[in-house]
Amino acid sequence: MNELQPDEEKLMDEFYTKKNKKEDMVNSPPHYNKAGIECINAIQAATGDGYEYYLQGNIMKYLWRYRYKNGVEDLKKAQWYLNELVEEVGGGENES
Repeated sequence: MNELQPDEEKLMDEFYTKKNKKEDMVNSPPHYNKAGIECINAIQAATGDGYEYYLQGNIMKYLWRYRYKNGVEDLKKAQWYLNELVEEVGGGENES
């Protein structure tokens, strides 16, 4: 059997790493990142003061549909948006 050349070995490693890597559909879905720009960051920049309302709407959406669509995944998405809203409103402060 022939040995792989270094560039071939690198390509094989990259292929198997990508193939075996599990996508995080809650915290970083790949379809929401194009050209290194996260969709959520673009929305925040475009909505300005309306960003909080955008977050609230998504929290409601995922809580509303979780029983009928994606179950726990939708609850985790609602939680993600809630954490983002807390960060946005509280600025990272630990409030009681």
